[in-house]
Amino acid sequence: MLLNLLIQQPQMLGPIVQNTPYWVWGLLAGLLGLGASQLRDRTVSLARALAMPLAMTGLSVYGIASAFGRAGQTGAAMGVWLAAAACIAGLALWLQPAASHGTLYAAASRSFYIPGSAMPLALILGIFLTKYFVGVELAMQPALARDGSFALQIAALYGVFNGLFAARSLRLWRLARRSAAFSTPATPATPSATPTTPTASA
Repeated sequence: MLLNLLIQQPQMLGPIVQNTPYWVWGLLAGLLGLGASQLRDRTVSLARALAMPLAMTGLSVYGIASAFGRAGQTGAAMGVWLAAAACIAGLALWLQPAASHGTLYAAASRSFYIPGSAMPLALILGIFLTKYFVGVELAMQPALARDGSFALQIAALYGVFNGLFAARSLRLWRLARRSAAFSTPATPATPSATPTTPTASA
């Protein structure tokens, strides 16, 4: 495995980095910028809050398909990825049902105030590094693409990251629903009495 190789022969890191395509470093820079933006407090719409988890889901799916698709491992790997993501999301929601302290939802503007956190950056790096190291492993050992055990382990790892992202998004969705329900004004009752028509006196 790549990790064992780097531990035993750390001098191999230089050639690996040198042979990495430039677009990979461009992608890393973009992802680091995206993750760094999550470190500060911000106000975002629901669509914008969901954009990053959806993008990371797409990157994970692409990572699985590009690594194992030609070897016919995509179906099983995607099943494990989905199962792992669902289990991790459910566990994370059970351990922390509500959004993090300080997160607010404004129903009038349909926007969230989200405190800064390093968690999104960590998850983004986890997904990127998984894809990067899998790419290096397969370049060095192409036969790994046909190794079902390896494919399922990588798919499960992707699922862990995406499950944590999904849990964060579901907490925001719950907060929006709860806040919208509390802010809905009650409908005023309609008077049922009919005004009396005055009668002329004789």
